[in-house]
Amino acid sequence: MKSNARIIIAGGGTGGHIFPAIAIANAIKSMAPGTEFLFIGARGKMEMEKVPQAGYTIEGLEIAGFNRSSLIKNIGLPLKLIKSFFQVRTIFKRFRPDAVIGVGGYSSFPVLRFAQSQNVKTFIHESNSFAGKSNILLGKRATGIFVSAEGMEKFFPADKIMVTGNPVRQAIAENDVTKEKALQYFGLSAGKKVVLSIGGSLGAKSINEAIAAGLEEFSKNGLQLIWQTGKPYHEKAIALVKGKAGIYASDFISQMEMAYAAADFVISRSGAMAIAELCVVKKPVLFVPYPFAAEDHQTANAKTLVNKHAAEMITDGEALNQLVPAIIALSKDEQRQEEYISNIATLAITNADTTIAHTILESLN
Repeated sequence: MKSNARIIIAGGGTGGHIFPAIAIANAIKSMAPGTEFLFIGARGKMEMEKVPQAGYTIEGLEIAGFNRSSLIKNIGLPLKLIKSFFQVRTIFKRFRPDAVIGVGGYSSFPVLRFAQSQNVKTFIHESNSFAGKSNILLGKRATGIFVSAEGMEKFFPADKIMVTGNPVRQAIAENDVTKEKALQYFGLSAGKKVVLSIGGSLGAKSINEAIAAGLEEFSKNGLQLIWQTGKPYHEKAIALVKGKAGIYASDFISQMEMAYAAADFVISRSGAMAIAELCVVKKPVLFVPYPFAAEDHQTANAKTLVNKHAAEMITDGEALNQLVPAIIALSKDEQRQEEYISNIATLAITNADTTIAHTILESLN
């Protein structure tokens, strides 16, 4: 096992890409403390803030993804892609990586494509049950591909696939925060149950609007609320909750282990990483899948848990009228809560990061 490897980790855009990347880096570092890391992301995206907070160096590419809603905004894309390849080449000359790990997001494509052209070992982590187009292209020449579930042979060469599950942040996988401490952290009372609403790292419009419309119902039903709004809705949410007791609102919760420890019930999108974390923390969940995810995979993700009696789901379109009544009904049904907790716990995977780390380090011998 190589003790002083130099590894680039590329990708980002959302917490669902960034936090697994950091979890993999942390696992590699614990096994091989001499490893040097360089993260590569997209300038202006959240990885440029979150990766340094985790103690790692990151460089940003001037790159953007394909804009499906406005074709005119894609005019500059070819130029940005070419420019990013030159940036990547300069970074590689300087850093000389032994391996490159791609975690998804459009910044991973030029990095892994260039690495493959230089015969540098490349690894892909595909968190979703439907692989992205970039990862499918990169998978043909990848050294290894780590996936969350069975059945990914339709996207990748079967002999390169390893089913590992999705890496969960160590602070969440090994959460030892007490409920009392967590409630104090959010300024909430010990005597009332808590709903945690997380619309993904960038927020969720339908969830936010539903929470806003039903805000008074939480206190009427003896519930407190931790509300992660995302940046676009933050100012409006802060104005709505001003002066209201039992509500904590923030655009982003950096210490999610605190939020999970405080929560009795969770409202969430059903991205792969959100599901991985919720299985580990064993909470009754009401999923509101993001309807525009590729191949509608968030709905497929949520239905998998619903079919196993491990969670509930309402559609994005139903959220405004049904979300708050549904979570209040769940809060009053202890039998359903116990069933969901028991069943979601059986789906938890806590060692994906160490499995991936071990496999990558072994390949570098």
